[in-house]
Amino acid sequence: MEGLGTAMFALGDKLAAHVLLSAAALALGIAVALPLAVWASRSPPVAKIALGFASLVQTIPALALLALFFPILLSLRAVFGEGLPTLGFLPALLALALYALLPILRNAVTAQAQLDPGVLEAADAVGMGSWQKLRLVEAPLAAPFVMAGIRTAAVWTIGAATLATTIGQPSLGDPIFAGLQTQNWVLVLAGCIASAGLAMLTDALLGLAERGFALRKRALWLGGLVAVMLGIGAALFVQFGARDQDRVVIGAKTFSEQYVLARLIGQRLKAEGFAVEYRDGLGSAVAHDAAATGAIDLYVDYTGTIWTNQLKRTDNPGRAEMYEEIVRWESETSGARVLGRLGFENAYGFAMRGDQARAQGLTSLEDIIPLAPQLVIGGDPEFFERPEWVAVRDAYRLRFRDKRTFSPTFMYDALQSGEADVISAYTSDGRIAADGLTVLDDPQQALPSYDAVLVLSPAAGRNEALVAALQPLIGAIDVEAMRAANFAVDRPDNKQSFAQAARELAARSGL
Repeated sequence: MEGLGTAMFALGDKLAAHVLLSAAALALGIAVALPLAVWASRSPPVAKIALGFASLVQTIPALALLALFFPILLSLRAVFGEGLPTLGFLPALLALALYALLPILRNAVTAQAQLDPGVLEAADAVGMGSWQKLRLVEAPLAAPFVMAGIRTAAVWTIGAATLATTIGQPSLGDPIFAGLQTQNWVLVLAGCIASAGLAMLTDALLGLAERGFALRKRALWLGGLVAVMLGIGAALFVQFGARDQDRVVIGAKTFSEQYVLARLIGQRLKAEGFAVEYRDGLGSAVAHDAAATGAIDLYVDYTGTIWTNQLKRTDNPGRAEMYEEIVRWESETSGARVLGRLGFENAYGFAMRGDQARAQGLTSLEDIIPLAPQLVIGGDPEFFERPEWVAVRDAYRLRFRDKRTFSPTFMYDALQSGEADVISAYTSDGRIAADGLTVLDDPQQALPSYDAVLVLSPAAGRNEALVAALQPLIGAIDVEAMRAANFAVDRPDNKQSFAQAARELAARSGL
């Protein structure tokens, strides 16, 4: 419980960001839903279209809806200019506002439809205009039902906002995703408790307002809404009151190594006097585009990932030539600066349990070709959509019995429990040695090299003070040190935090 209390105490900035995102999305949802509800109450075709659209949005998983706004905003940059953000707050705001639309709209339309016709006729009889009737009669009568819809939307929005982590927006999803990655259940529990507590508190305060509207007690509904506004004000103060305006934003993908390296870079920059901020849980394509567009300042990527995902290349020219071509391509196309290689490689490698591989005499991918139809292969959430998987599958004509997707950490558990027979492991992962796994050789060299490289946004790449502070990292980290750091946060007991592992990695690497 002590660890849980410490973890929750450290969530202040994440909680503030979560409150502001949820409040802004809910406010935008209300601003769209209420005028639309009034229009829909006077036009059955509009009601049908509006409710149909809102219902359609609800069928889209929240994570997919959040992700869809990234390419949409990216395409809109050509119209509105480079200043349009494609990651972080704006796409999360738009997606969550759409998600909040249905309960508010449905309740408002239903409330309008169920108003007593006699009351409306009386309003017409005394000569009220449309605006007067809406303001003095319809709105007060519909208010309790509308507030009920807002309460539902608020709870949905607060819950879905945890997924904003995946598109670079800080939220209470940060500890949840980080904890799931490393099986640190204290972090997961802290994030879940904070999110659930926020949803329950918000629901209670909005419920007070709903009751006040129903009982026609101004003090009651005004008190509930004022309490909500005070909470938003406190979040604004925490988020912006004493915040450094000029921060270096460090991105990280969705696995342990990335979290550790981000903290290592952040610790070094802090020591040099920079203020830093972390954007964790980004997908490979999102992280690269975020650096190219300046949504983040820097992150660690891998040459093989850029080669296949960005350059769309399937050949394998060798480590040195691949690196030089990537440096040139980034400079000429995205404007991002590849500062250099960190000194280790984290390649995809197909791993099996050591005892199983030895018993069957399996040492390479060619050996498992006849066995593949009886085997289950596990991969991380993006692996089976990546060109590397297609290249290996086609080069060796591999047809597995089933493909299963796991989070990077759970892949190794799946291998040990028999849920998977082969996994797409990472060669710098400490669990390969700790679990006694066998990494199968790739004699046809279908997989490219995966040197870890430090990628800077165009603006960050021109910041000579920042470049000078980062330069000592280049070539400083060997694969043994990286494996030890990865295992320190992934091991089942006595786990280290990402920051602790980063400090030890710095010490091992002479940094």
